[in-house]
Amino acid sequence: MAWTDIERLAELEAELFPHDAWSQATWWSELAGRPRRSYVVEESADGDLLAYAGLDLGGDVADVMTMAVAPAAQGRGLGRRLLEELVARAEADHAAYLMLEVRADNATARALYGSRGFEVVSVRRRYYQPGDVDAEIMRLSLGGDA
Repeated sequence: MAWTDIERLAELEAELFPHDAWSQATWWSELAGRPRRSYVVEESADGDLLAYAGLDLGGDVADVMTMAVAPAAQGRGLGRRLLEELVARAEADHAAYLMLEVRADNATARALYGSRGFEVVSVRRRYYQPGDVDAEIMRLSLGGDA
């Protein structure tokens, strides 16, 4: 991911997460957080932004900051590929755990994370607004040595 991706990222965020999309300013802040922050994008052959994901590498616990796939690109395995990349980056940083939060009503994402071995460790009630949707906090044990 590069600063030149920010405008496209903010547009896709607004499409996917209309109530709590990250702004261009938020993306600038995230990219400025390197090397602790690590982001990846997937593009089509003609340069269209298809998917993105980001990670916070904070010692023994790494956190998935965001992950999304454009509606037209869903169902192609991009989410799984991005998740595997985040896991690999967390392992390379010697994290013991990879954490994330996911909307309780996002069955597709929950199934993806569960299939990779993530387990629900807690729930934040009515976290996502509007709609009073719970957030499930999930953890994957990596066996890192931090």
